[in-house]
Amino acid sequence: MNKYQGIWPVAPTPFHSDGTLDLAGMKRVLDCLVDQGADGICVLANFSEQFLISDEEREILTRLSIEHIAGRVPVIVTVSHFATQIAVERARFAKSLGADIVMMMPPYHGALLKGTVQQTFEQFQAVNEVGIPIMVQDAPLSGVELPVPLLVQMAQELEMVKLFKIECPRAANKIRALIQQGGEAIEAPFDGEEGITLLADLDAGATGSMTSGMIVDQIKPVISHYSAGRIEAATEAYGRVAMAINHENRQCGWQSCKAAMVEGGVIKSEFCRHPIPLLDPKIRERLISLIAPLDPLVLKWGK
Repeated sequence: MNKYQGIWPVAPTPFHSDGTLDLAGMKRVLDCLVDQGADGICVLANFSEQFLISDEEREILTRLSIEHIAGRVPVIVTVSHFATQIAVERARFAKSLGADIVMMMPPYHGALLKGTVQQTFEQFQAVNEVGIPIMVQDAPLSGVELPVPLLVQMAQELEMVKLFKIECPRAANKIRALIQQGGEAIEAPFDGEEGITLLADLDAGATGSMTSGMIVDQIKPVISHYSAGRIEAATEAYGRVAMAINHENRQCGWQSCKAAMVEGGVIKSEFCRHPIPLLDPKIRERLISLIAPLDPLVLKWGK
């Protein structure tokens, strides 16, 4: 059995209404994700608003998350940074606290500072030396293309590069090519983008998905049925959640999870730091109307 499979949601970072970290809320977020059946949890990712969090806060959240989860599920800590030295330092820190995996995008900083294929390989090579499993995040946000041959080279030559979160356009095609060209070196091809292409990605060979933390318990059956060979049941289970996932992916982003967690009493505020605006009330209303019929744990966890 592949230990890297199932659903590994991203934990949102809750803030108080004054913009300070809600650390008690963070513990409740983590507990809610575990109770939803998460097979692993990722912190400090893009859906955790990592680009709105200071370095000091990153350390606080990393330590809190690993200590509070306390081995209940594996923890992935995002360590992406344009500077290779900083990515290495972040990985060392995560490992020193007991993180199970680190996740990183290729080096980028805005539209014009992007790592080349060689520079990207060198950064992952440097983090590889830290000695903690690495998930490669292939996300459009970076604007850096990660060709399949590069990913295969990293998987074959860098011992710690084991997991791949593929969330680029036409992800299924890339996952299929990655598996075909990389073979056994591709230990864990994952799907991303809230699972909006989950069925196609499972068809292509994905072993897991990194979704938001909104309806983990409702998406998990899709993966469980599929991995057991119950394809029709998986398709039916996906049909139940597809509209909610589409709305989340196209209209809400990470704010969907926060809205649902406020509705369910998991956290008290869905505040996002400036310059992120609040969800439009109608967009939020539609979101709740789409997930409520699913009876997800998130809407009743804190009540």
